[in-house]
Amino acid sequence: MGANEHSVCIGNEGVWTKEPVGEEEALLGMDLVRLGLERGSSAQEALEVITALLERYGQGGPCKEEPTPFVYHNTFLLADRTEAWVLETAGRFWAAQRIREGARNISNQLSIDTDITAEHPDLRQHARRQGWWNGEEAFSFTKVFSLTHQPVRMEAAKARYCAGQQLLHQHSGQITAAIIMAILRDKASGICVDSEGFATTGSMVSILPQDSHLPCIHFFTATPDPSRSVFKPFIFAPGIHFFYQVQSPSFGDKDPIRERPRFQSRVDRRHELYRSHQLVLEKMDSHQGEHQRVQEIMQEFERQALEAMKNLLAGSFVLKPQELADLFYDCVNTEIQLYK
Repeated sequence: MGANEHSVCIGNEGVWTKEPVGEEEALLGMDLVRLGLERGSSAQEALEVITALLERYGQGGPCKEEPTPFVYHNTFLLADRTEAWVLETAGRFWAAQRIREGARNISNQLSIDTDITAEHPDLRQHARRQGWWNGEEAFSFTKVFSLTHQPVRMEAAKARYCAGQQLLHQHSGQITAAIIMAILRDKASGICVDSEGFATTGSMVSILPQDSHLPCIHFFTATPDPSRSVFKPFIFAPGIHFFYQVQSPSFGDKDPIRERPRFQSRVDRRHELYRSHQLVLEKMDSHQGEHQRVQEIMQEFERQALEAMKNLLAGSFVLKPQELADLFYDCVNTEIQLYK
């Protein structure tokens, strides 16, 4: 997931469809997110970047640093100040839906039915050739390309997807950044994952005002498990500090990702904030009293940041250009000091 200086935001999730996944090296979903943000000045332009790359190069390859490949295809959420899209893929094939009202979520399964705004030029003909669609009934991307027998992981995703829909519906018309943060922290629904070898690695919430004179504000945890992390604000501005505290260390040519065969060894990629956060979580787990105290400090820190950004958008106060540039850097430093 990520954002760029043009107010474009993209997130992706893995899916498995009737199209086979390939273990050979190809574009990962994370590559496509990065390339869409590098080259797209609007959500639609980023979508066009991703689909063009998908059609030309395909997708696949191992998504984890392990000798045993973990491979999937991808779905994407794309948004900017004025529009939002869901893009879902199966191999080189894809369908996109423009979201014109309400709220929308994705969760490790295909979700675009018959309301398709744009699609791969050979999508329907390919489905007919494969015998997945008869050409007569309404074309549903979900129905046509979803696996007949879903993996256990995707069966569990159905419940998570429905829970996400329900949580968004509960707050329909009144959704705020704080509400989205609460939804991302919901463990009962499975949206916040911390079991079976998987964890919500990081979380992001963005405020994209339609008024172009107002800044877009992107909140990042930069740490796993949002239920025990702090969302910190970032605003694109000239002179932004380099965020060494949240950059994974570099291993150069000795990086297991560069050596062949790949992923034959493991390195510690945790950045400074990640390590500090992990140490605090370990203390919280072993001392219940400490858990409550630290959790309250983290919540208050985040509440103050949210309130400050709300006031900034309301015009109650103004940050100087350098203060904007230092915003995320200062928040990360403050969080590290809190943990110490």
